[in-house]
Amino acid sequence: MAKAATDIEQAPPAAAPDGLPRTMIYRHRLTTRIWHWINVVIVFVMIMSGLMIFNAHPRLYWGKYGANNDYAWLQIGAIDNKGIVQIGSVKLPTDGVLGRWTDPAGRVQTRAFPYWATIPSSYSLADARRWHLLFAWLLVIGGLGYWAISFANRHVIGDLLPTRRELAPRHLWQDIRDHARLRLPTGEAAATYNVLQKISYVGILFAVLPLLVLTGLAMSPGMNAAMPWLLDVFGGRQSARSIHFLMMAAMVAFIIVHVLMVVLAGPANEIRSMITGYYRLPRARNGEVSR
Repeated sequence: MAKAATDIEQAPPAAAPDGLPRTMIYRHRLTTRIWHWINVVIVFVMIMSGLMIFNAHPRLYWGKYGANNDYAWLQIGAIDNKGIVQIGSVKLPTDGVLGRWTDPAGRVQTRAFPYWATIPSSYSLADARRWHLLFAWLLVIGGLGYWAISFANRHVIGDLLPTRRELAPRHLWQDIRDHARLRLPTGEAAATYNVLQKISYVGILFAVLPLLVLTGLAMSPGMNAAMPWLLDVFGGRQSARSIHFLMMAAMVAFIIVHVLMVVLAGPANEIRSMITGYYRLPRARNGEVSR
C-alpha cells in the first residue's frame, strides 16, 4: 500500500504517450501485495460457500431463536412461483435471479442464491461448510500475520489512519464531492491514500473482518461450549448470524466499489502496482501539485 508522501521511493521517470516524463513510485510493499492476492481467492471462496450455507435456511432473525414461523427481518425465497427478497414487510421481485431460478439442466430451483454464486454449485450444506471452515482459518492466520507486520512497519499508523485534518468535516465533504464527480486524485495527491480510502480500509481491516470472524465463532456449537459468553456479546446465535450476513454484504459492497475505482483510475496502472509495487503518478491537473 502507499507510503507516506515524505517516504516515497522514486524510479526514473517513464515516458507517457504524449512523450512527457511521468514519475514512478514504489507504492505497495511486498507483504501487502502477497496478502492482497491471497485474499482475493480466500474472500471469494468464503463468500460463495457462505451463500450456499445461507441457502439451507434463507431467513435471518434478531435474538436467540429463529424458526420458520418466527418473524424474519430478511428472507429470500419464492411466493406464488415468483422469486422474492423480503426485508421486513417490503417485498422485492427477484424472479430468475434470487429465490427462484433455472439451473444449467433447465430445472427450476427455489433456493435463495443461484448455482453460479455458490460453492459448491449444486446444493450441499456439508461441502459448503468444509470449504468455509478451511478458508476461514486461512483468512484468520493471514489476517493476524498482516496485522502484526503492518503495525511493526508502521503501515497502519503512517499510511492508513486518517489524520485529524483529513477527518475535518470540510475536508471530508470535499473528498466526497470529488469522488461523486469522479475527480480522482492526480499528481502528488495520488501517491497516498485519500481519506475515504483510509476510512474504508480501516473499516474493513479492523471492523468488518473481526466481526465476521467473531460472529462465525459465535455460531459454532463447539465454540459455544468453550466460550458461552460470545453468544451473549452478540445477543444470541440468530443475531450473530444476521451480523455475519450484514458484514458479508459490506465486504461485497467494498469489493464492488474497489473494482469500480480501479477501473476508473486506470486498471493497467493500478493492477501493475499491485503486482510489481510500482505505480505511475497520474499527471497533475491545473492548480494541483505535481512531482
